[in-house]
Amino acid sequence: MRWLVVGAHGMLGTDLVRRVADDREHEVIGLGRAELDITDSDACHDAVDNCDVVVNCAAYTAVDAAESDEANAFAVNAVGAANLARAARLAGARVVYVSSDYVFAGDALTPWPEDAPVAPRSAYGRTKAAGEWATRAENPDHLVVRTSWLYGAHGQCFPKTIADAARERGALQVVDDQLGQPTWTVDVADLIIALVGEAVPAGIYHGSAGGSTSWHGFASAVVASAGMDPGIVMPTTTGDYTRPAPRPAYSVLGNRALHDVLVAPIGDWRQRWEIAAPSVLGM
Repeated sequence: MRWLVVGAHGMLGTDLVRRVADDREHEVIGLGRAELDITDSDACHDAVDNCDVVVNCAAYTAVDAAESDEANAFAVNAVGAANLARAARLAGARVVYVSSDYVFAGDALTPWPEDAPVAPRSAYGRTKAAGEWATRAENPDHLVVRTSWLYGAHGQCFPKTIADAARERGALQVVDDQLGQPTWTVDVADLIIALVGEAVPAGIYHGSAGGSTSWHGFASAVVASAGMDPGIVMPTTTGDYTRPAPRPAYSVLGNRALHDVLVAPIGDWRQRWEIAAPSVLGM
């Protein structure tokens, strides 16, 4: 099977290319922004030639910047998604679109099901929701994989930022009124490979770790893993910070669709973090 991973130099893309390459039955091509401009429809058609699976990890992820730059975020997250999905359809390939918890309003009290109505509150969320729609519209053979609170070894992420700040400052304040699921990019890569390998039906799947915590809870776990006292992480509230884009208060994703197709969901976030921490923090 021949894979094309777009956005291959980001946190998730890097891990996905490596995990696919570990299986000698698969061939994988990884393209970053410099190699493929997904807003160029013709370039997308050329890139997917002879591919069986096209995974779209490319994204405009600057959540706050998107509030004043929504056109460019839309160009990548929605128009680019449409171009890749259409090109994959014409090549007879399955397309995978990696999406986000930001497509939801964030005001739930129980895990978001896959079929919950999208109601994004930020420009970034709107463009990701549009990318989901475009992918589904352009290619019936699609997988939309939503994930949340991603961290990994191959890029800047929350755990690295927190560990560095804790060493430099000695004390931190982190919000404790936003709940979500810290998710390791290696686990999302493995889930995508499993979904493709099992030839699951087209549709939306949630690919985040099990359980839930606040950013404060995650930061405390990070600081402990880095060998420092988690007590230096103090709780605060979202209201104490002014940021251009609203953050979802509740980003916990349900995973019934994975159970329905007999694909194992990602394990509990804390257990996965304990395994991931050495590589993510460079320990």
